[in-house]
Order: sequence, then C-alpha cells, then structure tokens
Amino acid sequence: MEIGVPKETKDQEFRVGLSPSSVRVLHENGHKIFVQTQAGNGAGFTDADYISAGAEIVSSADTAWNRELVVKVKEPLSSEYKFLQKGQILFTYLHLAADRKLTEHLIDCGTCAIAYETVEQPGPNRLPLLTPMSVIAGRLSVQFGARFLERQQGGRGVLLGGVPGVKPGKVVILGGGVVGTEAAKIAVGMGATVQILDVNVERLSYLETLFGSRVELLYSNSAHIETAVKEADLLIGAVLVLGRRAPILVPRELVKQMQPGSVIVDVAVDQGGCVETLHATSHTNPVYIEEGVVHYGVPNMPGAVPWTSAQALNNSTLPYVVQLANLGIKALDVNPSLAKGVNVQNHRIVHPAVQEVFPDLVS
Repeated sequence: MEIGVPKETKDQEFRVGLSPSSVRVLHENGHKIFVQTQAGNGAGFTDADYISAGAEIVSSADTAWNRELVVKVKEPLSSEYKFLQKGQILFTYLHLAADRKLTEHLIDCGTCAIAYETVEQPGPNRLPLLTPMSVIAGRLSVQFGARFLERQQGGRGVLLGGVPGVKPGKVVILGGGVVGTEAAKIAVGMGATVQILDVNVERLSYLETLFGSRVELLYSNSAHIETAVKEADLLIGAVLVLGRRAPILVPRELVKQMQPGSVIVDVAVDQGGCVETLHATSHTNPVYIEEGVVHYGVPNMPGAVPWTSAQALNNSTLPYVVQLANLGIKALDVNPSLAKGVNVQNHRIVHPAVQEVFPDLVS
C-alpha cells in the first residue's frame, strides 16, 4: 500500500504521523511510504533519517496526501480539505465533536476517517491511542500552569510549591482520568495543595490508593466544584466524555469569582472545553485574560514536546497502521477496536457519539 505522511500545518505542531522507525517497519512489510520534506524536523527526524528507513521524500503536501492511507497527528485544517478524497483512509486525531465544518466535509468527500481518540478496546487501557497524549498533556498542564501563574506572564505571582512560612499554591483538577491523574502527579511533586473532583466513585477509590492523603478527593457536584474553583490558583479541566463535547462544569459566573490572576488550563478544549469562558488558543498565542483570569486553551499541547510525544504516539499507533496497510479497509472487520475508531465512512457519520453531537447530519 502507498502511505502518505504530510507535514502538520496546525500552529507550531511539530509532531509527525510516522517516525523513521515506524517507516522502517512498514517498509519491511512491503509498503511504500511518502513523507513530505521536513515533516519530521520539529521532532528531531531529518529527511535523511526517513530515506535510510525506506521512505521516499516528496516536496509537496498534495503528493504526500494523494495516497491510499494518510497518517497524521492532528485533524486536517481547512487548507487541507482539498486533499481529502473518496476511497482514502485517514488515520489521525479528529475530535469532530468540536468541529462541525470538518465533519461536514468528511461526509461530502467520502473519506474513511478513523480517529485515534475513539479507537477503543476492552480492559483498563481502553483508549490506547489517546492515553499516551493524555499522559503528556496532563503533565504539561501543570508545567504550563505554573509558568502562567508567574506575574510577568499575567498570573498572580504564586509559586505552586510555596516556601517555608508561605503556603503553597492550590491546584484543582476537574476529572480524575488519565489527564487528571498525571496532572496531580506533577502538582504533588511540585509541592502544591491538590484537589481532584470526579463523578466516578471507583476511580476516586483508586486515586486514594495512588496518592493517599497527599491529594484531596471529592465527588464532583456543583456545590463542590463551586467551592474548589473559587479557591484555586490553578484550575485544570481534565474532563473526557468519549467522542462527545465536554460538558460545561465551570460557568462564567463562577470564573468571575476566581482570584484575579489565577490560571485555567483546559485540556478538554479539543472537545469543546469544560469552562464556559475558555476558547481554543495556539502555541503562538497561548493565553488570554477574561474576567481577570488567565485562560490557556491550546488544543495540541503535546506538540510542545514533539521529540517525546511523536515517539510515544508512534509506539501506540504503529500496530494499527501496519494492520491498515496490510489489509486496507478489511482491517476494520478483523480488528473491532480499530473499527470503533471510524467516525465517518461512505459519506455517513458512523460513530454513535458523533451522531449524537450532529443528529441533523445523520442520514
């Protein structure tokens, strides 16, 4: 099969769909891989690395896109819609619940669009292609939050770890899944006071075994959210509802009651966000101030650490890419987990969660 790897076009997105080591595996399986020139530079992979692995370097995006299987990292931007075509398999993060325009175009063009974030398997690691980036985003959320709490960055000048004689900063995390857990690990390590709120009592019990008394664990309801958010120096949105738009847990009126200069980092922004006042930003312009609070809403946070994140992503996606390359669309019949990743196929929305978001687009 011919596989295309275009260079990412999202603002400062330096990850790449296939690393040279992944290309080598696919090449050894008899496939032809076409990598757009400099697609891997930001992650530390040169064109020479890809050539050594068996890829062909192509100069233009359309040449990389014009393949049976296209492997990316982030969703196609409007400038890339022209490359989507019927009979093509697109394998990437899509997050369609927050992108009606892309959803409509995928329906129109007939591309088989498989989303990393909805590939689902049984067992504890049920979202195998979302998990590695959730781990990274969770850890980065505290790292970025700590930076923007600095006065020079617009924050209130709080050191999360505090110092002897001065209390530490307070980190409130909405959601105790992978993102929330990883954020808490970093926040605890920095010496902050940490609260996690979640609606899953079993998950809270697990988190107690993990953190013990170092983290305050609360059942998530409106009263607990209101009290916690008002006191937060750093609020992290870590809510995930598979395939659906994130629910708004923090309304504008509550944001108004936060301390001036406090920081919100909403990792759920790629699914619409869980804070009413937060909208998507970019690595170039990551924050804005609204209601006196610093808002950070970069939807591709792991793109800030591409050397780490590109390899972590490839470690998880490669087995599925190999299966798609070897079997084509028949891989969906062989692998039920991969089949659950299909969002749009044959001009129709097929994923139930996306159908619920866009019922008027369901034929």
